[in-house]
Amino acid sequence: MPTETHRADPGTYLAEERTFLAWIRTGIALMGFGFVVARFGLFLRELASLRTLPQFTTSALSVPLGTALLVGGVLVNIASAVRHVRVVRALNTGQPIVTKPSSMAIVVALVLAAAGLAMAVYLTRELTAK
Repeated sequence: MPTETHRADPGTYLAEERTFLAWIRTGIALMGFGFVVARFGLFLRELASLRTLPQFTTSALSVPLGTALLVGGVLVNIASAVRHVRVVRALNTGQPIVTKPSSMAIVVALVLAAAGLAMAVYLTRELTAK
């Protein structure tokens, strides 16, 4: 409960809400990207079965990778909701909010960088093999 002397600046709440919505957008983007990756692999398999792609080998990694990205997006949304509730409660009670680098942001950035690097290596390998 807020105390009589504590009046949180409305801008602080709005900034926290903007941060929360940015994390929600990130989670939705991860889920959408995961869906596209998974479906694109299925699309390539269908094309290969129709024999419209001569000597094309499909990768069995698209569905697991797409599913992992989708689950990652769900986890980002859940973690951002938990963090948002925790920060708003701290603001309401007048507790000081310790600012530190966001570990969730660092983990998401590193995972996406690793996934991007893996895709670049895979595509380079596929292009040089042909």
